[in-house]
Amino acid sequence: PTKKDRSLNKAEVQRFSRHLLIPEVGERGQGKLLDAKVLLIGAGGLGSPSSLYLAAAGIGTIGIVDADVVDVTNLQRQIIHGTSDLGRPKAISAYETLKEINPGCEVIPYTDYLTSENIMDILPNFDIVVNGSDNFPTRYLVNDACVISRKPIVDASIFRFEGQITIFPCDSHGPCYRCLYPAPPPADLAPS
Repeated sequence: PTKKDRSLNKAEVQRFSRHLLIPEVGERGQGKLLDAKVLLIGAGGLGSPSSLYLAAAGIGTIGIVDADVVDVTNLQRQIIHGTSDLGRPKAISAYETLKEINPGCEVIPYTDYLTSENIMDILPNFDIVVNGSDNFPTRYLVNDACVISRKPIVDASIFRFEGQITIFPCDSHGPCYRCLYPAPPPADLAPS
C-alpha cells in the first residue's frame, strides 16, 4: 500500500489509540508517523528527550548518531541513559531504551563520528534531521549535507537556561543554518 493508504494493525491501533482520537492526527496521521524516518544528531541533552518522544509517538524509523560514551556527568540531563549505561556508547544505550519504549520502532544506532566521509551514506535514508549536536563543525556539516540533499532540519541548541529551536527547510523555499550564521564563531569565543 502507498503511504496514503496505510492502515494500522490491531497492536498499532491499541498503542496509538489516543492519537487516533485527535482529529488532526487520526489513523491517516498516525500512519504517516509510522512511515516517517528521523535522524537524530546526538543522544545528549537535546537528542535524549527528543528521541524518547519520537519513539513513543510512533515514528517508524529513528537513526541516532553519537560517537560518545555515557559519562556520570551526563545523567542529570541526558534522560535516555541510566547509571548502568556508564561507559557504554550513547547510541547503543539510546537504542536499547527506545526499543523498550516502542519495540515496533526501527532504531538504527551510528557509533562513529559524523564526518564529510560518512554523512552522505547516512542522510539519504531519512526524511528529516533533528540536530542537537554540541559543536559548530558538526552543525555546519549537517546543514551543508541537508542543503545538498534537500532534507529539512529541526535545529536546536541550549546554553545554561536558554534554548532555541529553528526549523530550516533546506530547499529553495527557505533559508538554512548557514544563511542565518554564515560562519562559525572563532574557537575562543564559542560557548561550551
